[in-house]
Amino acid sequence: METVRIAVFGAGVIGLSTAVCISQMVPGCSITVISDKFSPYTTSNVAAGILIPHTYPDTPVPTQKQWFTETFHHLSTIAKSAEAADAGVYLVSGWQVFRSVPTEEVPFWADVVLGFRKMTEAELKRFSQYEFGQAFTTLKCETAAYLPWLEKRLKESGGLLLTRRIKDLWELQPSFDIVVNCSGLGSRQLVGDSMISPVRGQVLQAQAPWVKNFIRDGSGLTYIYPGTSFVTLGGTRQKGDWNLSPDAELSREIFSRCCALEPSLHRAHILREKVGLRPSRPGVRLQKEILVRGGQRLLVVHNYGHGSGGISVHWGSALEATRLVMDWIRTLRTPAPVSKL
Repeated sequence: METVRIAVFGAGVIGLSTAVCISQMVPGCSITVISDKFSPYTTSNVAAGILIPHTYPDTPVPTQKQWFTETFHHLSTIAKSAEAADAGVYLVSGWQVFRSVPTEEVPFWADVVLGFRKMTEAELKRFSQYEFGQAFTTLKCETAAYLPWLEKRLKESGGLLLTRRIKDLWELQPSFDIVVNCSGLGSRQLVGDSMISPVRGQVLQAQAPWVKNFIRDGSGLTYIYPGTSFVTLGGTRQKGDWNLSPDAELSREIFSRCCALEPSLHRAHILREKVGLRPSRPGVRLQKEILVRGGQRLLVVHNYGHGSGGISVHWGSALEATRLVMDWIRTLRTPAPVSKL
């Protein structure tokens, strides 16, 4: 049986996890991850990496819950293994607070995270501007460690990493039988998807080792996420903004908002400012497509458009993308019917 040659285009958390997933589940294939940028230069490297789902209006909620559940269970297994430190995956507890009671007091993912409950009045006194809150334990996935760990796992299974800029998926034909498009925001030019657009996120990385719990405003705009080396303070949500340069005024505003949530941060030392462009779309594009040109065909699986929720659902969407790849492999290995005259 001939080896099926698979290219995964994109080396953020979606691309690398999809490549690793395929390498684990699909025998008899070769995998090459192709990207013009690898860690630490990807959008995923800017992400704080905490597992709290983003909601996609055009993706069914049961599908979102499945992706989140599969990702949470996958990372939970890593978090309690000897690989946890190398992978940068661990549990973190904290609070999500709201200025008024949300319409959905119990979100769809409440039974996936650990110990989800309504905050007590005593706990809420810590946040004087807020009248409702949720307490729970979730996972943190530090991408500065996790992405290189995924790269290492892929290489150990025989996968290749190739630095290359691509403007058209057809450049990968005939070298590959199947192309998995995990190019995120690049899909706007690469496959002409006008539904995907940037949502600019600016964060601060601060030295505040005394901060041990996450604190997140229910709007998702202001958050404090502790990590092993620094605390991530955020953030912004600027739609259609392509600017990758940090804005000093925004940094002051972010710091002010975070200090209002956690006054002890006034003593924090800001280490650096970071900007990332989230690949935002009304729904994740996870589907098969056949491209046809001049009698040639290219089998494609799309897996992109995760916006700010990529870390939270990456393994679940990688599993689904892998199932679609397996569908294409069955197509390749099924003999074409011979017409009888």
